[in-house]
Amino acid sequence: MNIRAVIMAGGSGARLWPLSRAAYPKQFLTLCGEKTMLQSTIDRISELGIQSITIICNEEHRFLVAEQLKEGSCRSSIILEPIMRNTAPAVALAALEVKDDPILLVLAADHVIEDQAAFNLAVSKGIPFAKSGKLVLFGMKPIEPHAGYGYIKKGGQIGEGFKVDDFIEKQVLDEAENYVSSGEYYWNSEMFMFRASRYLEELEKFEPDVYRACKASMEDSKTDMDFLRIDVENFKLSPSVSVDFAIMEKATDKVVVPMDAKWSDIGSWSSLWGISEKDADGNVSNGDVMLHDAKNSYIKTDGKLVAAIGVDDLIIVSTKDVVMVAHKDSVQEVKEVAKRLKGESRNEWRQHREVYRPWGKYDSIDNGERYQAKRITVKPGEKLSTQMHHHRAEHWVVVLGTAKVTNGEKIFLLSENESTYIPSGVVHSLENVGKIDLEVIEVQTGGYLCEDDIVRFEDAYGRS
Repeated sequence: MNIRAVIMAGGSGARLWPLSRAAYPKQFLTLCGEKTMLQSTIDRISELGIQSITIICNEEHRFLVAEQLKEGSCRSSIILEPIMRNTAPAVALAALEVKDDPILLVLAADHVIEDQAAFNLAVSKGIPFAKSGKLVLFGMKPIEPHAGYGYIKKGGQIGEGFKVDDFIEKQVLDEAENYVSSGEYYWNSEMFMFRASRYLEELEKFEPDVYRACKASMEDSKTDMDFLRIDVENFKLSPSVSVDFAIMEKATDKVVVPMDAKWSDIGSWSSLWGISEKDADGNVSNGDVMLHDAKNSYIKTDGKLVAAIGVDDLIIVSTKDVVMVAHKDSVQEVKEVAKRLKGESRNEWRQHREVYRPWGKYDSIDNGERYQAKRITVKPGEKLSTQMHHHRAEHWVVVLGTAKVTNGEKIFLLSENESTYIPSGVVHSLENVGKIDLEVIEVQTGGYLCEDDIVRFEDAYGRS
């Protein structure tokens, strides 16, 4: 049977701030194991023998997805959402893209599955239902009351699954406790399986505006490098609605298949602490961490030493530009801090001090009123866009590797300890022509140093 995986990779992961940020959310981070959450999801699919996938992501994350896909062997397509419209329109795009009416296995890019065999078994049980035209939900056996999850009430048994008696969105904790104690409910995992045509039939019936907008946007789509760009104006017309609200709450021909695969959606720092390996005192530590009389805490640092003394039930996360300390009982409020930072137009909600680009990355190591210093790393064979700035001059010093520099009318090579000065208004570019990473210290000076002061003349990555 032709099965295609659809991976939803468009979330923001605000509850895992400051590690997860709008420009680099949790699905692209290494939180459990040695691979990112997206890469782990792709590996999970490969274990099923599925060889074709569609990944749906935001426009600004396209190069992150493309880079992380390089290690996989599946045939893949990447659909770019120009604006966020929730999961129902996103799945519709995937269903409209495919041919031959395959079964779609819809997964989130940011879930953890610890028991691969149980995952495989549940998916195999769902295939006959999807093949016959049913809408399949995968229900997780709840291990505790959780107000952050939706619940599925099982009805009478049908083969390897159950009828769906009720479909309930997130509830208060008291109600969740009743659901768990009854033994009749599953957590809604937000993983689904159905034929592409069946999903589109139900969508056209219950959410015709979503169906029409997505169909029109796909008809006017264009291929750009590794990406499928859908028509923006048509997609804007789609309401923002989830698969749950659009289809699953209303459809009658649905079935829930139990899955006991040690699943977690890593929806908070406390849930990440819960699934991580702990020391004898219940602590999880990552990076340069020193503990003394600490218990039941999660401490992570990506640089500086963090010493935690006499603490209990705390989450401590240190990045290059933020230190976040929260009690484990308050981690659901972390997203409120990110929301507040966004409202105050502070950059910490959006991106890290170290920013990734398709050609490499840069780290803003210092700044003042009229200057900014960056450490730029360019991967072998990659090139920054040919550009110029109206308001700033730049001074480049090569500290590792060999750079090919365009500075106005001149093109030349720079090696370690060599430099060049680029006045404002001069067209320039930087390219790594060597076999190792190129590292350059860039000092910007001028009255306006923001990233929107870039006029691009040529770019290998399709950026305007």
